[in-house]
Amino acid sequence: MTHTDQSSATIFDKPVPGHLRGIKALSPAIVFLILYVAVSVAIGDFYVMPVTVALAAASVWAVAICRGMRLGKRIEVFSRAAGHTNILYMIWIFVLAGAFASLAKGSGAIDATVGLTLHFFPPNYIIPAIFAASCFISMSIGTSVGTVVALVPLVVTMAEAAGGNVAFFTATVLSGAFFGDNLSFISDTTIAATRSQGCGMADKFKANVWLVVPAALVTLAAYMVMNQGVELEIPESPRQWWLIIPYMVIIITAISGVNVMIVLLCGIASALVTGICSGTDLMASCRLMGEGIDSMGQLCIITLLAAGMLGMVNEMGGISYMLHALTHKVTGIRGAQWCIAAIVSLVNLCTANNTVAIITVGSISRDITTHYGLSPQKTASLLDTCSCIVQCLIPYGAQTLLATGLAGISPAATWPYLYYPWALAVMVALSVIFRFPRYGSVKPGADKR
Repeated sequence: MTHTDQSSATIFDKPVPGHLRGIKALSPAIVFLILYVAVSVAIGDFYVMPVTVALAAASVWAVAICRGMRLGKRIEVFSRAAGHTNILYMIWIFVLAGAFASLAKGSGAIDATVGLTLHFFPPNYIIPAIFAASCFISMSIGTSVGTVVALVPLVVTMAEAAGGNVAFFTATVLSGAFFGDNLSFISDTTIAATRSQGCGMADKFKANVWLVVPAALVTLAAYMVMNQGVELEIPESPRQWWLIIPYMVIIITAISGVNVMIVLLCGIASALVTGICSGTDLMASCRLMGEGIDSMGQLCIITLLAAGMLGMVNEMGGISYMLHALTHKVTGIRGAQWCIAAIVSLVNLCTANNTVAIITVGSISRDITTHYGLSPQKTASLLDTCSCIVQCLIPYGAQTLLATGLAGISPAATWPYLYYPWALAVMVALSVIFRFPRYGSVKPGADKR
């Protein structure tokens, strides 16, 4: 946390670029959004424009327009952002997740778990059950990435077994994963939001519940209605029930709060043992892991390109410009809350990391909170909630990339089924307009205009 805090402090120390230079600094992100999102929407197909091509074009543009340093230095800045510790850590997770998913499927672990789940659970409630399980696991472990790792391979196999929509099943997991990422006491976003605003986790939790629980209930109801079209055949109970052990290891260690990389390594080790015991030889298991790792290649490239491109945006002062543009004309209690929601959302859009976005805008959000008499817990709630909304919706966020990579679908394929972040966005808007919860909106004695 110390290193990140120091990095975020330097952002505000940089001189704010002028209007034209600020727009120019943000243009790589605009180029990407136009090439990928706008073009795909215009064509009506998100599989036509590869996200790697859009990011590569935006990255080349970012390096080309960054003036004031020689080409070699610009490439060095790009590479340093792409090779940041957090990015490489995420790539390690992608590699291990690919290896486990392929090995678990090849050794029969996922199929056995699906069979056992469907045997004991009513098939007409399987979609809401997936959402509820995702909410519970993410709340327990405090990380959306860990929830995706634990559940996506399972639900993809369920969808394939039912002839269902893989994107729909995957979106259900993503929605529940961000429920816990936002609400859990041990989530990075919760820790960052409360520390940056100087409030207690319990106070932030109380303010968040008013937003998160109604959104989750609405989403659950929507999934219950949509589940009516999902028909799952109940298979016989798996005779080799012990094949589910690797998957149980993944879920139990994740819920226990173990580091996600250790979770995946334990899952891989147990899948190797059960696979060999069921007749899969060691070299076949190695081939399965190799295929899984290879399948993550595009995902790793997307992550590196996105990190490098967004690092260039920051280097050119794009984020500083955006923060200044959004905060210099704030008026009133509601205006202050809209401003905090907007800055963390837009910075998250430019960094593709909700924790980093919270830390980046934490200092300026605290200044706004103090000046306009907002309560720290309300601000912390807004920071955490809005960053999670954006992180869930952007196609180049780590969680979406990992989930869609494991599912073998387009990063934008889950959009039509992500009801939870939209429901949460509506709750945020209502909370600002009607200033609820009252005890957490403003400090006692503050100006309530």
